[in-house]
Formats: sequence, structure tokens, C-alpha cells
Amino acid sequence: MQMRRMGAVLAAFAMAGALAACGGDDAGGGGDYATVIDKIKGGGTVVVGTKWDQPSLGLKTGAEPEGFDVDVAKAVLKEMNGGEDVKVEWKESASSNREPFLENGTVDIIFATYSITEERKGKVTFGGPYVISHQDIMVRKDDTSINTPQDLKGKRICKAAGSNSYRRITDPPPDGELDIDATTVDAANYSECVQKLSGSNLDAVTTDDLILAGFAKQAGGNFKVLGQGFTDEKYGVGLKKGDVQTCEAVNTAIKTLWDNGTMKTLLDKWFGGIEGLPLSTEAPPAEGCA
Repeated sequence: MQMRRMGAVLAAFAMAGALAACGGDDAGGGGDYATVIDKIKGGGTVVVGTKWDQPSLGLKTGAEPEGFDVDVAKAVLKEMNGGEDVKVEWKESASSNREPFLENGTVDIIFATYSITEERKGKVTFGGPYVISHQDIMVRKDDTSINTPQDLKGKRICKAAGSNSYRRITDPPPDGELDIDATTVDAANYSECVQKLSGSNLDAVTTDDLILAGFAKQAGGNFKVLGQGFTDEKYGVGLKKGDVQTCEAVNTAIKTLWDNGTMKTLLDKWFGGIEGLPLSTEAPPAEGCA
């Protein structure tokens, strides 16, 4: 009998853990939810993962983060909720913890310069993409030795934890792109990469042009982005693997936001006028929610 009771207790704990991703009995929701869209429709507080250290995309200097990804998150959630605001709790989600946070229920949904890749699709269900970025290179403004990606041979580039961008430089296809013999320098995130670049501890930071543009804008002219984009980075909305219902709602919302001009307005708000930065002008094709 005692063993039977113990088994029931363990089963209850397991069920609680499985439902943790959709919030449990939070103050805003009043119940458990099978999917994120159920939580939104039920009035629950949605935990949204964003970057907190990327200017113009997700940067936290006050009570809440701000930037393009943050504004897109608000707009997508509102559209999914029939035009009504959604209660949000913001959670910092660095590149290195996005998959674990979705899997263990720390966050419900992620908008965090999250490029859709075949490898990541094995762990995450992606809505979107909502915008296309392009991998580029940022160097110190006075550096004339690096003008193209090929000039990175023998140079020190940043390897941000959890990001695949460095592999596009150093590895051959299919996982990489250019197969260039560059030296990688470890960093916890891209803000640390930029600090190392400023301190001459590396020669270049290479990642998505929207990320680099935000840092260059913040630095007030100390860096330059080469404008040599060589990949298409499809920014997706991260969901726990298998949440197809929410994914489909996300895709419908993204299409509406492109059709009504909201996405163009947000891109212009955060990145308009930056020299050499191509901005998306139409909705990227949805990847599908399988």
C-alpha cells in the first residue's frame, strides 16, 4: 500500500513538471494549459524569452527589455489574442539556453534572434520566420585589413556561447559556409564579443547583420559593418517541440502583421537609416509547423 501511495505521488510530480511550460495556476491564468495559444486565450501570463544584451533587438536597461524582437513579440501575441493585449513576463534567453528553457518550461515562447536551422528543428517547433537577416562582419572603424569574409583568414573572430555563427566562417558545408582558417575567441554572448573587439582582444565579430547594426549604432561610430551579407538567417519564434497549434497561430499572426504594415513599421523604427543594411520588405515564406 505504501509503495502504491509513493507511486501516485511520483506520478503527480511528473504531471506537474509536464505542465510547467504552460504556467500552472499563475495569478493571470487560473489553470493549466496544454498549449501556449490556450494560455493566451485563457488569460494566462505568457513567459516570453528575449535577449537582454542586444541593442535595437532586445536590450534591458529598465523594468522591461526593448527592441525589435520585443515589439514583434508584443504584436504577435496581441494579434493571436484577437487584438487584445496579453499579460507578459519577460525572461532573458541567451543563445546558450534557448532550447533548455523551452524544454523545461522556463519560458513559453521565444523571440530572440533565433535562426531556424535543421538541427534546431529537431528540438524546437518554430513559428515564422518573421524576418530574414544576413550574416555579416563588424570590425573596428579604423581597421582596413578586413573588407570581405575571405579576409578573416588568420584573424581572431568571436565564438559566442550557443551561437552557430562562427561555424559559417570556419566550417565547410553543410554545417558551415566558407571553410576559412580563422582563430575563435570564446565569449559568453555577443555583448562580450563587442567588448573584446573594442579592447582589441579579437579582430572581428561575425553574426546577423541586424545584431551587428544594433551594436554599431550603440557604439556611436567606433565600429563598421562591412555590408557583405553571405547567408539568409530566418528568425523564428521558438516553441516547445510539438506545439503545432500555437505555431500555426503564430504564422497567421505574422502574415497579418506583414500585410497591415506593422512589421515594416517596426523594422524602420529600430533599423531605418543605417547605411548598408538591407531590410526585409515582404513576409518571408513560413517554414511549416511539423
